[in-house]
Amino acid sequence: MSSDKAVTEVARDLGVSPEGLRTWVKQAKIDRGEGPAGALTTAEGEELACLRQRVREQEATIEVLGKATAFFAQRKT
Repeated sequence: MSSDKAVTEVARDLGVSPEGLRTWVKQAKIDRGEGPAGALTTAEGEELACLRQRVREQEATIEVLGKATAFFAQRKT
């Protein structure tokens, strides 16, 4: 209970929600290698988000190229 009160007091001092502060502390532990197995570090999460964005962009490009190929294939006949 004492640590919960400390988190609440610190959160109030910082002007953030206690749950937000707990989330930050949890992520900091993960970033230091102290988190549960399989938990993503901040850097890994950012890389994953970037890679997912690139996949979406490449899928859109592939779709456009497929439509263009179909269009030009029809014009040839």
